[in-house]
Amino acid sequence: MFTGIVEEKGMIKSIKQNSKQGYKFEIIAKKILEDIQVGDSISVEGVCLTVTEFTQQSFEVDVMPETVKATTMKYLKETNKVNLERAMLSTTRLGGHFVSGHIDGLGEIVSKTPLENAVYYQIKLPVSLSKYLINKGSITIDGISLTVFEIKENTLTISLIPHTFSQTTLGKKSLGDLVNIECDLLAKHVEKQLSLKKETNHV
Repeated sequence: MFTGIVEEKGMIKSIKQNSKQGYKFEIIAKKILEDIQVGDSISVEGVCLTVTEFTQQSFEVDVMPETVKATTMKYLKETNKVNLERAMLSTTRLGGHFVSGHIDGLGEIVSKTPLENAVYYQIKLPVSLSKYLINKGSITIDGISLTVFEIKENTLTISLIPHTFSQTTLGKKSLGDLVNIECDLLAKHVEKQLSLKKETNHV
């Protein structure tokens, strides 16, 4: 589990194909490496990946074919920056919200508007994900815990403060760029329970 509070931006050092559709990423980092162990879960652009090897300067993760297919990992290139977060500890302050690192779909940035000290993004989501959105609710975009400020059909608006804009990869993204979307876990659990209740009532 993660919190959606990005700890640092890493840089992709190398991408190697290790199967027909699978890849091995080597990522340069600093803070992430402070207590890293093989087998640790790391959120990379919001995708939960497992550390397979590490050095004093970088760590490696395997990216499986299903992950490549379902996320923006297929668009990443060497030297690209990526958002990184270690799995939360039981003693961690939960500054964001509960994030699993399992991507629900891809969103597209359709507008990016500076307003005073903030930057507002409108992001178009797959129609199937719009049911999980509520005003002032939480959403994870490229591993960043953010608040939904406005919803219009299947388009949401979020606002980045200067710190988030400069310290995450979202600040460098432009119109037409795709982002990884993870909807709020609570909303998905509620939907599951309601669907089970409907099934029971129809029995």
